[in-house]
Amino acid sequence: MTYIQIIILCTMIVYFFLNLLSFYLNLKNLKEEIPKGFEDYFDREKYKKSQKYIYENARLEIIEGLFSLSVFLIFWFVKGFGYLDKILSSLVAGEILRGIIYIGILIVAKSLLDLPFSLYSTFVIEEKFGFNKTSFKLYFSDKIKMLFISSLIGIPLIGLILVFFKYFGGFAWLFCWIVVTCFILAMQIIVPVWIMPFFNKFNPLEDGELKKKVMDYASANNFPLENVFVMDGSRRSQKSNAFFSGFGKTKRLVLFDTIIEKHSPDEIVSIVAHETGHYKKKHILISTFLGVIQAGVMFYLLSFFISFQDLFDAFYVERVSVYAGLVFFGFLYSPVDFFVSMIMLAFSRKNEYEADRFAVETTGNKKVFADTLKRLSADNYSNLSPHPLHVFFNYSHPPVSDRVKRIYDL
Repeated sequence: MTYIQIIILCTMIVYFFLNLLSFYLNLKNLKEEIPKGFEDYFDREKYKKSQKYIYENARLEIIEGLFSLSVFLIFWFVKGFGYLDKILSSLVAGEILRGIIYIGILIVAKSLLDLPFSLYSTFVIEEKFGFNKTSFKLYFSDKIKMLFISSLIGIPLIGLILVFFKYFGGFAWLFCWIVVTCFILAMQIIVPVWIMPFFNKFNPLEDGELKKKVMDYASANNFPLENVFVMDGSRRSQKSNAFFSGFGKTKRLVLFDTIIEKHSPDEIVSIVAHETGHYKKKHILISTFLGVIQAGVMFYLLSFFISFQDLFDAFYVERVSVYAGLVFFGFLYSPVDFFVSMIMLAFSRKNEYEADRFAVETTGNKKVFADTLKRLSADNYSNLSPHPLHVFFNYSHPPVSDRVKRIYDL
């Protein structure tokens, strides 16, 4: 084996077993007794059901991870990347077009491998525990729409990256970084205005007590909010959520219809206060900036490896090409990406605590916000006692029990 093969193989195996360990510890850490303070939101039967929901999702993720790793290793070591490159080289003349097709085939293949697990999650686990409201027709309609949108956006973007690295020499990484930065910023506008309505209906919140309280809160805290939208999340799931999206004039507050059904106006205001905290603390802006910096570092490193012969030898590809180098670098970059993702998750959890503090300080009611988080955790079957290692590897939000404790400590 080559040294690059050893690096990539060891990284993938270590990552898999670390993740496996975190799932094992997480399941071992499940408590039989309902945690103190949550008794009003979980009865014995509901709590046992939530534990089983956590267990079944964990088992599915472990099986999916093992399956994906096995398929990848088999495809790699039977020289699948090399064979695919040879076939396309004999059929497609232009390197840019060939690269788009090569990358597209790998993406589609990965999506098809993931499909059975997604179907099982949606129509077996989510159905079994009363969350799923998605029909097969709606499920596959979503997949087709996503394929269309991804192709419409992804093909030109990949094509541009390939063109830059093919023809722009040492400055290719800089041009790629500029284009991707523009893409990241543009998506902040495009997604809420054009893409999200492609999947869900967004109707302005009707006049009434809830809208008045939300708008009064926004006005009292100098938060520029022109309107609030209600999304028909119940078409797909019984789970509840709320979020802000977009920048400037495209910024919108979105409430799932399920959250309006299950929560009082004061509770919803506390959720809005939390989301407002993210905006006021510039969490979204900072996260976007960090994403842009990360992209720049990645493209800069890519410029050193995209034509590195040893990298192509590691994947049994004879001919050096920009598109194959782009794919293979992604695997070589995985150790860096692993550590960066841990940092980003920790940063995200810190932001959640800050937004919680903002919500408490601006609403002046710890109990309402804490009760809201408890109700959300019960409605969504959240894990009330996750293991710290699992949180470190997987959680973008702190455990709800930790958030509630901090709220009362403020």
